[in-house]
Amino acid sequence: MSKNADLKYIPVNLINKNPENPRIFFRQEEMERLLTSIKTKGLLQPIAVYREGGRYIIIDGERRWRTFIKLNLSTIPAIIQEKPSELDNILLMFNIHGLREQWDIYTIAMKIERVIDLLKSKNTLEPTEMELSEETGMTRGQIRRAKQIIALPTRFKEMLRVDLAKPKNEQQFSEDFFLEMENSLRAVKNNFPETIFNLNVIRDVLIKKKLSKIIKSVTDFRKLTKMSTAWKNTGFPKNETVKNIRLLFEDNKIGINEIYERTVEDLYYDKKITDNANNFLSKIEKLSTTHLNDGNLKSALIRIRNQINKLLN
Repeated sequence: MSKNADLKYIPVNLINKNPENPRIFFRQEEMERLLTSIKTKGLLQPIAVYREGGRYIIIDGERRWRTFIKLNLSTIPAIIQEKPSELDNILLMFNIHGLREQWDIYTIAMKIERVIDLLKSKNTLEPTEMELSEETGMTRGQIRRAKQIIALPTRFKEMLRVDLAKPKNEQQFSEDFFLEMENSLRAVKNNFPETIFNLNVIRDVLIKKKLSKIIKSVTDFRKLTKMSTAWKNTGFPKNETVKNIRLLFEDNKIGINEIYERTVEDLYYDKKITDNANNFLSKIEKLSTTHLNDGNLKSALIRIRNQINKLLN
């Protein structure tokens, strides 16, 4: 808080929302909980604002301000701070709100571009992920995912914007859906570019399959990635992979799970068992007879030996 900050009761009609607030969505269920809290307990924390001409701009507390308007309350307690620069204004929004609650990655993405531009102008160099993390209070993982959202086709970002404004239980898509889909399509393109006949058509087919629940989970796309790399990870035939991926990209009722289960699932399971067996063997090779003084270890090794003998015989 600024050392010159002052607490006053301000008419709510003299307050404007902050145009730099990354928060876009004010979901009804959240607002109703806040309204109930303010009606029963009062305002537990004043909002923070700065002066702009004869009006005030919100730094922190837009939901509280909106609730006061809805309750027809004429004034609201507010801490008046000094007007920040454009960069400081955006960074204040990130650090105040982002640490208080989990934001949608879409929300972060829509402002992080501007932060990058302003920091680049200030420092003459594009900020690293570490620098962005330090400035905004966001994790490097959040920033990386925000950049992936920025790179999405415009129509996907619009679909996200519309869907994220809905209550959680009515949303059909999420950032994760589009990020997982794009990551899997990138893997397919890198390994089998001949299957990508038209990227936008393929995307529309996969979206349609998600809406009709043929693709049941966003994590199904990770299996598509595993299918596209199975030729080098498990030795699955390339020509079979091409045939099955093309089948998946057609407008039909065949989902990722169905193809994964009948093609490479068992191969990946066998690979996992083999990898675990090799890791276990390397640990066994480091044991000495003194370790067998541990009765539990010796008993476990005997059971393992007996099971291996049973399998091999």
